[in-house]
Amino acid sequence: MAVHVYIKEEYTVKKQVIHTISYISLIAGALMLFWSFYPIISFELYSRIFIEQNIVSPIPMENYVSSLKVANTVLGSNSVYSNNLKDFVQANLWFPAMPQPTSMPSKIPVNNYLLSIPKLNIIDAKVKVGGDDLSKTLVHYLPTSLPGEKGNVAIFGHSTLPQLYNVKDYKTIFTYLPSLEKGDLIIVKMPDAQYEYQVFDMFVVDPDQISILDQKYDSSYLTVVTCVPPGTYWKRLVVRAKIKELSSPN
Repeated sequence: MAVHVYIKEEYTVKKQVIHTISYISLIAGALMLFWSFYPIISFELYSRIFIEQNIVSPIPMENYVSSLKVANTVLGSNSVYSNNLKDFVQANLWFPAMPQPTSMPSKIPVNNYLLSIPKLNIIDAKVKVGGDDLSKTLVHYLPTSLPGEKGNVAIFGHSTLPQLYNVKDYKTIFTYLPSLEKGDLIIVKMPDAQYEYQVFDMFVVDPDQISILDQKYDSSYLTVVTCVPPGTYWKRLVVRAKIKELSSPN
C-alpha cells in the first residue's frame, strides 16, 4: 500500500491565462528586438561584403581633435542610444572636423534646386544650397559649385530604420540609398537646366574622413551622403555620381 499519493495539480483558468500572456509577451519582445536590430545587422553584413570600407584616409588627429571634442560635447555619443541624436538633423555636425564658413559664398546664385533618384522613387526632392536643417530639405553642403558646373557637389540627406521610411519625409528620405548600384541615375533640376548623373562608386567612411568633400574640377560630380547603419549615426555612406548628359527641363 502506497504511503504517499501525489496528485498532479490542474492549472486554474487564471493561471493558464497568466502563462499564456507571459509567453506571448516574451515572443513579442523577441520579435520587437529582431525588428529593431535586423536592419543594422543586415547592413553591416551587406556593407562588409559589397561596399568598400574606409578607402579614404582620415586627416591627422591633431588637425581635428578640438572640433571633434566640441561636436561630442553637443552630441553626446555617436550611439544609436544617444539622447542627443536629434542634433544630427544639423548638417554641419555630420563631419565635425570640417571648418564651417561664417557666410554663404557670394558667387552662388541659386538658393535651391530639385533632386530625383528614380530607383528610390524620390521625385523632385528639394535641395537647399548652403542649408543646415536636414528635417526640412536635402542640403547642398558647403557650396563652392553648382550641379552642371565642374566641381564636387556634396548633398546630405537623412535616413532611418527601413520600418519608419517615408519617401516624403526628409528625415527618412535616404533610408534606401545603399540599394543604389553603379549606373543608376540621379537627376538634378536647376532653374534653367536639367542634369543627369550616373552612379559610379559607393563606399563607407568614418565622420573624420572629410577628404570625400574635396573638390575635383575635371568634371561635374555629385557626392551624396547619409548616415549608416540604418537608424544610427556611426558612419557615412558615400555615393559618387558623375555627370552623364545635359537635357532641357520638361
